[in-house]
Amino acid sequence: MPNAQSLRDHLLSLLRGGGAHLDLEAAIDGLPPELRGRRPENIPYSCWELLEHMRIAQYDILEFSRNPDYDSPDWPEGYWPEEQAPPDEAAWQQSIDNFQNDLQTMQDLVADPSNDLHEPFPHGDGQTLLREALLVADHNAYHLGQIVVVRRALRDW
Repeated sequence: MPNAQSLRDHLLSLLRGGGAHLDLEAAIDGLPPELRGRRPENIPYSCWELLEHMRIAQYDILEFSRNPDYDSPDWPEGYWPEEQAPPDEAAWQQSIDNFQNDLQTMQDLVADPSNDLHEPFPHGDGQTLLREALLVADHNAYHLGQIVVVRRALRDW
């Protein structure tokens, strides 16, 4: 396929953020610890809840993409944290680190030319690595935008 590398490059750019999308670092840069678990009026989630939701969903998509024996969490409760705020700084940082590591792993899958972007997974119902990578990028972009909205509502943007 003559444009395969070009497609991989575009997917990688989309996954990394930039262009029309901000990345996680930009979305949470300078967010004070006391605001991480605060829900603004009329908004049903905090920055912590959004970060954890993105981490959990991204991990789910990644594991589905590489592990045919993986079982997804129950929807919707398995995709959101139970707590509104991180229990401590270590939990906040661990969530960020796990999110970034899983995002890098998805990028590695996309970058590997031995992985066919268009071949349906034998364990799915038509999903491909291309579709799953786009899903990660789309889902992350959506919720990163929500983090900005939460921060604006908290007057921290």
